[in-house]
Amino acid sequence: MLSKNSIDIRKKILDLAVHTGQGRLGTDFSVVEVIDSIYSTMNHRPNEPDWNERDIFILSKGHASLCLYTILSSYKYFDLEDIKTLKKYKSNFGGHLDRTKVKGTEASTGSLGHGIGIAVGMALGLKIKKSKRRVYVLVGDGEANEGSVWESLMIAVNEKLDNLTIVFDVNQSQTRCLQLKNIDEISEKFGCDVDVVDGHDVSQIKKSLGTDIKDKPKVIVANTIKGYPCNTLVENKFEWHNKVPNDEYYNIFMEELNEKTI
Repeated sequence: MLSKNSIDIRKKILDLAVHTGQGRLGTDFSVVEVIDSIYSTMNHRPNEPDWNERDIFILSKGHASLCLYTILSSYKYFDLEDIKTLKKYKSNFGGHLDRTKVKGTEASTGSLGHGIGIAVGMALGLKIKKSKRRVYVLVGDGEANEGSVWESLMIAVNEKLDNLTIVFDVNQSQTRCLQLKNIDEISEKFGCDVDVVDGHDVSQIKKSLGTDIKDKPKVIVANTIKGYPCNTLVENKFEWHNKVPNDEYYNIFMEELNEKTI
């Protein structure tokens, strides 16, 4: 069962996907709790998005943009109605992120394996400045096939970036590509501090985010389910990777979401 807040975010994502004819529901649904937990933990000011003391969040798996847009709107970075222009001509809201157009977006991502490198560079710069700001980055498990992910991790360990938290969304997307099992063990061997959490359990995620680590980056392996908690999405997770529901499936998904509310 999920909190009303988690269900409400998914309902907004579903409504936006149907309204715009765009979205990746399985991917978006898998990261709701992780992204929302990060924003409820980090220091940021929606009314002052360029605040000099803000923490930074980077969505390296940029195709989960609709989830991030929806959560940013819930924190009042912009109105939910604005997102209804998603992927329309001259819209600020693309299928992937554009930091020059969307408030609260720190990096333009979409090409997998790039966001984590940007995050490492930002964390290193902040550490050199002796800043207390933190950097958070969300990486997909399929994205972890990219060598740049592990090159970035090596630099983070070598530079002792204890101001960096890397969250892997392990939603089993890798079953369609090269299998990289035991991301937690691999990250630990690289020299990171590693936690494994239920990626849909807000209390577990926040507890891990709140743990202070010295002289090494933090890796959180969030075990999630693509499309959770809609059984129809979970059972047909690849079919729904980039598919928008018709009226019949919209009603099915809404009913399944209502059944999972605490």
